Amino acid sequence: MSGLVHIYTGDGKGKTTAAVGLGIRAFGRGLKVVMVQFLKGMDSGELKVIENLGENFLLYRGEEVKKFIWNMNEQEKIEAGRVQQRIFKYAVDAVSDGKTDMLILDEIMAAVEADMVDINELINLITNKPKHLEIVMTGRNAPERLIKLADYVSEIKAVKHPMNAGIAARKGIEY
Repeated sequence: MSGLVHIYTGDGKGKTTAAVGLGIRAFGRGLKVVMVQFLKGMDSGELKVIENLGENFLLYRGEEVKKFIWNMNEQEKIEAGRVQQRIFKYAVDAVSDGKTDMLILDEIMAAVEADMVDINELINLITNKPKHLEIVMTGRNAPERLIKLADYVSEIKAVKHPMNAGIAARKGIEY
């Protein structure tokens, strides 16, 4: 089987959920999944499940990010960038042995947009991936260069969201 490239993008809720669902489907069919999360560190419900799946569904993430990028000072952005580069290196290393069947790069678009992960390095990973490797990327504002490389692109559009009515994120639903 030849691996393809997926993008879940847009301003709507559900990009990570879609990627995790695809990962669970792959895991259920005996494929090895590696998921790396950029600019995330907060606890969420899906992590509880993934932690119990064992070595065929691995999750790697940095420490909790305390601020949104637009609220960070320059020093905080530099440090956050170092962490995102470490996460990206882990992803590259995870596929170098050829034993990973699916790589999920959750919120990679935000890391690229913030210049914390070099888009050229990401493109290099995609264009030189092992033939069988499926790559799944999430995040708002997918760059056109990545969209052109992808085989699947799904845009999740926010039509209505409870946050706009002042309803806070709810445990088990939004996180």
